[in-house]
Amino acid sequence: MRFIITAQASAETKTTEQPSGFDVELFKAYMRFNEEMHQAGILVASEGLNPAAPGARIAVANGKRYVVDGPFAESKELVGGFYLIEVSSLDEAIQWALRAPSGFGSDDILEVRQLTGSGDLPPEILRLITEAAPTWSASAWQSRNTNRSQATSAC
Repeated sequence: MRFIITAQASAETKTTEQPSGFDVELFKAYMRFNEEMHQAGILVASEGLNPAAPGARIAVANGKRYVVDGPFAESKELVGGFYLIEVSSLDEAIQWALRAPSGFGSDDILEVRQLTGSGDLPPEILRLITEAAPTWSASAWQSRNTNRSQATSAC
């Protein structure tokens, strides 16, 4: 199962303010955590989001998409980054999240959510996906099954 762990600041933290100094040891703790997940074979992706970079929010009205103001003004709306992991259960994903370092202020709250996999969808929906997007669906589901097989054989 794939899970996304998103990181965001608590309501008390102002994420648009940069820390006063760069903490080398704290940064290395984050990188060691990435390395640990990579070595365990569960890390699919891990990225931080730049709170100072320009962004946009896209909404829909009357069936049409349009741009609304951005980047996110309120710190409670800003996602600081994410980990995308592939593990066997929600409990395992939670255990990894509990081990994550903290201290940059943009990751006080971690939210763990399961991503939809082919096993979560009814056969008729899988058929529609395959009909509408044959190349993408074969690639997406095949890579997940390959990763799962490799992780299982590594144990």
